[in-house]
Amino acid sequence: MDDSTPKSLEKVIKIDEERIRDHLGEIVRGTVEETLNGMLDAEADRLCSATKYERNPGRVDMRAGHYQRKLHTKAGEVTLNMPKLRKTTFETAIIERYRRREASVEESLIEMYLAGVSVRRVEDITEALWGTKVSPGTVSNLNKKVYKRIEEWRNLPIVGTHPYVYLDGIALKRSWGGEVKNVSILVAIGVASDGFREVLGICEGAKEDKAGWTSFLRHLKKRGLTGVKLVISDACLGLTESLAEFFPDAAWQRCTVHFYRNVFSVVPSGKVRGVAVMLKAIHASEDKEAAQEKARAVVSKLKDMKLAAAARKVEESIDETLTYYDFPASHWIRIRTNNPLERLMREIRRRTRVVGSFPDGHSALMLSAARLRHVAGTKWGMRRYLCMELLSLPGEEVSEVA
Repeated sequence: MDDSTPKSLEKVIKIDEERIRDHLGEIVRGTVEETLNGMLDAEADRLCSATKYERNPGRVDMRAGHYQRKLHTKAGEVTLNMPKLRKTTFETAIIERYRRREASVEESLIEMYLAGVSVRRVEDITEALWGTKVSPGTVSNLNKKVYKRIEEWRNLPIVGTHPYVYLDGIALKRSWGGEVKNVSILVAIGVASDGFREVLGICEGAKEDKAGWTSFLRHLKKRGLTGVKLVISDACLGLTESLAEFFPDAAWQRCTVHFYRNVFSVVPSGKVRGVAVMLKAIHASEDKEAAQEKARAVVSKLKDMKLAAAARKVEESIDETLTYYDFPASHWIRIRTNNPLERLMREIRRRTRVVGSFPDGHSALMLSAARLRHVAGTKWGMRRYLCMELLSLPGEEVSEVA
């Protein structure tokens, strides 16, 4: 508005956008309410085989007034006039009996919670959008419906063969006897023989030890996991022993990134960068023999640098990180680290951080599994991860797709 506009005219054309939005909201809400009540009346007429007050020899029932109930819709809370009949109970296909929310509203609540919105924030959002605030108990009850489907998904049979399997775990907090303790969530993803990756399983473990991994691998084996040629993971306690029990023909690749961190833990901060360059040079070698030779040179150099603890770690564990050399060269960069699974674990951590401490391990498992399924249903699980055909066992002639 320019300076030439009279001040009296400014008051005339001033627009109160908030009042207009409120007015439009009332119009939409009123229209929804009127439409739903009209549909309920029409259904009551159909059940009675006659309209209200109509004298009809074919009438099979009569009206007995109505009762009011509230329904939360995307347009806000509306009041429904539910018809009552004299002879039968009024059952409508429009609104389920005892339902207090439109299905789309319930779906929105569930999506918000699983996407990482805290329960308190869900309350604020629903009040802003629909004029009513849902309780934490309501969100919890809605999630129970989803958890039934999640439990079915967790136990689906594993179809096909998966030459590459990635394993990892994450520690969450749970309340136990008035104390806050850890609960481990174990996760497995795999790359099938067609090159596509998928989530294979997620289970609760008391902790990342041999008993936990044994239970998890038994779960995967029972559901049909076969054709495993290589397992990629960190050096978890008891994992290699459990692997030998359930997948004796599978080789094990220790994640190189976790290995580097383990070595850095005994290296002064001022020398970490130099040691990192030396370790990366090992895994940049053209073949396994060259990598082993480079590792011996690195061990010698670390000893000269007075880093005996780091030299010992490299000398003792470097072979665990070189297993990937027995597989197609085009796959090396993908199978020498646990990075594909780390991406999913970060998503689980991001989602569960807003909860803090879970009431029990099952709640932690269900929310983690729900988030995992949500992420895996996106482009993460739809893109070809590796271009390959069915792999031969390590040490044999391996065929690959260029």
